[in-house]
Amino acid sequence: MGLHAEARHMKALATWTRRLKFGGLLVGAVLLGWGLVTAWKLSGPAMKRLLEIRAVTVEGVHQIQKQELIDLVALRPGTALHQIITTGIEYQVKSHPWVKEAIVTRVPFHELRITVVERKPAAIVRIGSDNFLCDDGGHVLARLGQADNEALPMVTGIDLKGFIQGDGGVRHAIMSGIELATLVGETYGGRLQVNAANPSNLVASVRGVQFQFGDQAMDEQWGRFQRVKPTLKTLNFDGRGRGVNEVDLRYENRIIVRERG
Repeated sequence: MGLHAEARHMKALATWTRRLKFGGLLVGAVLLGWGLVTAWKLSGPAMKRLLEIRAVTVEGVHQIQKQELIDLVALRPGTALHQIITTGIEYQVKSHPWVKEAIVTRVPFHELRITVVERKPAAIVRIGSDNFLCDDGGHVLARLGQADNEALPMVTGIDLKGFIQGDGGVRHAIMSGIELATLVGETYGGRLQVNAANPSNLVASVRGVQFQFGDQAMDEQWGRFQRVKPTLKTLNFDGRGRGVNEVDLRYENRIIVRERG
């Protein structure tokens, strides 16, 4: 065999060898893929049984019954941890009126943990003859009907339609009323009532005395009153007899006091 013929033979042999190796790799890859798919199909039920949720724990609740949130999630029997979309469960939990924040965690191998931050009651909102329990963000926690909680301030003058629709302006009025009640309550005991019908003229009442507030910052208006309060010798919080029963803080450079007739 000549040198040229031998070279051609060796080149052909190398080409055939490369093709054989590539074919083997291709077949191997196909077999591996088929094996993985088969293994996944066969292991699916086993994996589901291994990660099946057997306990739903709830943390951070005080006002809410744990079972309320578990019922709200409504997990189907046999649901596995890896099937849970935590953001979806959190959205469901936060639909509860008392839930402010929610975090859902998958705890290996069989636990779904729900951690919540509850809203805190801040005021009674009276509309017509009905009382509603609200938090400091103006969110409705419960409809109380005729029931009341005198430990909380009361906000009145709220528009029913806007309240039901969750109008932002109405919520802001409620929040302002609660803020004002808190401010005045730091100085005077007794139940505070705030009329928030006009957000530009909030009226706080406590023990027979009314305080009228204007558009300026409430703490600035209240600070002006605190400075002149020692001079108001006739300020009477018993609701009887003569004395000051209205303090008007709406004007920047003056305070108007009005006595009972």
